[in-house]
Amino acid sequence: MDRKLILPAEVKVCATCSYWDGERTVDPELRVVVVAESCEGMCLVQEKCCCSLHDVRNHPEPCSWEHLAPDQPEEAADGGSSSIDSADRADESADLQTGT
Repeated sequence: MDRKLILPAEVKVCATCSYWDGERTVDPELRVVVVAESCEGMCLVQEKCCCSLHDVRNHPEPCSWEHLAPDQPEEAADGGSSSIDSADRADESADLQTGT
């Protein structure tokens, strides 16, 4: 059985890059990535296989490492307009009930 490593999401290795398509578990609350020590995956930018622990700062070719940030909920992505829409619908519903 492979040893599992817990990496802070800020560490610049392939496993913490959003373009790396390997087997990993991401905990957005703790901001850590859990990966097997010997895990490999595909770099979607360079289209080649990379070790999860490859340090991208010492990469011979230019690297497009991108921070592995958790996806934002849809409400936050659209500026919270859905909560405003809900409030507007509640006001309309109240107006219909009172007949105004």
